[in-house]
Amino acid sequence: MAHKSTPASDSRRVPTIEDVARLAGVSTATVSRSLNATGRVREATRKAVESAVRELGYTPNFGGQALALNRTNTVGAIIPTMENAIFARAIQALQETLAAQKVTLLVATSQYLPEREEEQIRALLARGVDGVVLIGNRRASSAYALLNARGVPFVLLWSAPDSSPFVTIGFDNSAAAIDVTTRILKKGHRRIGMISGLTANNDRADDRVRGVSKALTDSGLKLAPQDLVECRYSLAEGEAAAMQLLQRQPRPTAIICGNDVLAAGALRAARALGLVVPGDLSVVGFDDIELATAVFPPLATVRVPHRRMGVAAGECLLRWIVDGERPPSLTLPTEFIERASLGNLCDEATD
Repeated sequence: MAHKSTPASDSRRVPTIEDVARLAGVSTATVSRSLNATGRVREATRKAVESAVRELGYTPNFGGQALALNRTNTVGAIIPTMENAIFARAIQALQETLAAQKVTLLVATSQYLPEREEEQIRALLARGVDGVVLIGNRRASSAYALLNARGVPFVLLWSAPDSSPFVTIGFDNSAAAIDVTTRILKKGHRRIGMISGLTANNDRADDRVRGVSKALTDSGLKLAPQDLVECRYSLAEGEAAAMQLLQRQPRPTAIICGNDVLAAGALRAARALGLVVPGDLSVVGFDDIELATAVFPPLATVRVPHRRMGVAAGECLLRWIVDGERPPSLTLPTEFIERASLGNLCDEATD
């Protein structure tokens, strides 16, 4: 059931330096010195100011005129990295949707570091953004507390909406991974390895591993620790991870990869080892970015609704900002795209 909030003009009163001073029991000048480190402040006083800042969700904010109007016509988005193409389509669609309503998008990156993401959230709030877009739902409670204290609408992308109490526009990573694994099993494969992105602080990667593991367990198999390699999302690390899996005896006959970049690295490793894909080894990716059809053989992969997430996030935030009413979450479907990198298990591959 969608939660109905009060209009933005009532719920989004921005805490001021006067509020901080009043709560901390000091002057506004003392608050300024504490926050800017421009003068000597007693330790007890500094802690009182910091406590008041946290409680109120206060961030020094520019643009007095914008604050008076309670709108800056800007939305902030924090993505893990700009080096990976998986986020490009969604961010482009988000930007186009916002720009159509003359709203500017500010983009920052976290490098998959929770503390850096929280710093970026504070920075965006300090610039008076009207809304925030975040990737995934795994982060410190203090980040959510900060957003809630400021009353700023925020939307989570890429995760399963039913796994979060917040407004989420995404898909079920675990279910998609179960589907992929089931399809591979139906091709006759029983020795299956996986190359995953780092699961720490990444619910999407973790859910994909959980999905693969569940599908194997349900079929009487197991994703053993030696069958799973976690690494950063890069071609080189995907290749190294595949080398690690393929040099084991017996080697896997299929490798499931956490995204298409890792899968492309696995294809490169197979080629270096003289293995034919899919005759000797099947490789499956996740995301269906352009790289999936640029490699040889083309990658079987999961098509993720990148653009639909971006458009829906923009429309959701625009309605929320204007109407002050929290919208419902949205679950989007994924689609398995079968291409030449996935084949039936050959007798030779079991030798």
